[in-house]
Amino acid sequence: MIKFLLKGILRDKSRSFLPIIIVTIGVSLTVMLSGYIRGAMGDITDQNARFETGHVKVVTQAYHENMDQLPIDLALLGVDSLQQVLTEKYPDVQWVKRTRFGGLIDVPDKNGETKGQGPAAGMSLQLLDDKSGEVDRLNISTSLVKGNLPAKRGETLIGDDFANNLKIEVGDEVTYVGSTMNGSMTFKNFVVSGTIRFGVAAMDRGTIILDIADVQEMLDLQDGTSEMLGYLNDGVYQDEKALELKADFNKDLNTDDEFAPMMLTLKEQNNLASYLDYVDLYSAFFVGLFVMAMSLVLWNTGLLGGLRRYQEFGIRLALGEAKNQIYKTLIFEAILIGSIGSFIGTAIGLGITFYMQYTGIDISEMLNNSTMLMPTILRSKFTPDLLYIGFIPGLFAMVIGNALSGIGIYKRETAVLFKELEV
Repeated sequence: MIKFLLKGILRDKSRSFLPIIIVTIGVSLTVMLSGYIRGAMGDITDQNARFETGHVKVVTQAYHENMDQLPIDLALLGVDSLQQVLTEKYPDVQWVKRTRFGGLIDVPDKNGETKGQGPAAGMSLQLLDDKSGEVDRLNISTSLVKGNLPAKRGETLIGDDFANNLKIEVGDEVTYVGSTMNGSMTFKNFVVSGTIRFGVAAMDRGTIILDIADVQEMLDLQDGTSEMLGYLNDGVYQDEKALELKADFNKDLNTDDEFAPMMLTLKEQNNLASYLDYVDLYSAFFVGLFVMAMSLVLWNTGLLGGLRRYQEFGIRLALGEAKNQIYKTLIFEAILIGSIGSFIGTAIGLGITFYMQYTGIDISEMLNNSTMLMPTILRSKFTPDLLYIGFIPGLFAMVIGNALSGIGIYKRETAVLFKELEV
């Protein structure tokens, strides 16, 4: 019977073409929107994890209370031994040392006189340690605009926009002016090995990147760092796993010692807890709303398709076909039409999703004055649920619409039917 119905659907374009087109459009839009919401929201979380929060972070209790001020004087000390302990205790997490600091970059001319100055947001990484994975984690190699990665101590990377504003070229020497952990002034010269653009407006305008050893010397931070970041080996933030790590690490926390190390999860930083909760809520809401809207449209399509065939059903009844048989074939037709449209729509939606995953939408013009850490290119993301989410409006709504319209079959009376046929 399925083969017979399929032939009827393919041959009678007036009966099947419009419903299949509507189902295809609805399903493709549902899949595309779902993938885009998941990708765009996930990119913001991933960006924060890579550049600032880690999946978990170890800091002193005093530093945590004043984290927004980046207080170098409240940094962790003895971090080499702490990093070793963390690596042995939590082998499924990669631990790296990070120090964020602020200061002034002075650019001298050929006579040694200042030709430009600008405020800098500094970040120290384990750049010269290949095992740290920091270069790959922050996509530094692919983000280079000019020059090369630092090959030795005393070299620095600088934001490309920052370099252009101060007219800094690769190979130029710049001077960092700031304060040390002990509050004294510090001056240190660095050679610019390259310029970099992360695609994050808040960073590209004033970032300098140094090796952790140079910063420890410059800020009197021997064997110290302001933060110790941990990244799960699979590269994806898992809140349950992060909470387990935090609970285990903090169970022996000495609350009386303000310099005792404590662990934080990603959700406890940068107000990401409320953001992630809202993302989950609104993602489900928008996808659910769109699925519901498309379901209503497709429901109506099935209903109208059934009503248009009111006379056809009457003729089939007059020829002696049972009402149950007609109703059953109507439902099977709806399943076939919904399945065809859903498969085509899912394929189109996934194609657009994969394309958007690699190209994305550039919103850099909207972020020129932004101080938020968020990507300038929003991308879609493929998730396994996109393979079936389109069938909710595409298949079920179509079947329900035809099922409701088919109820009219049982209301046809034979006497009335012959009068209609005589007309």
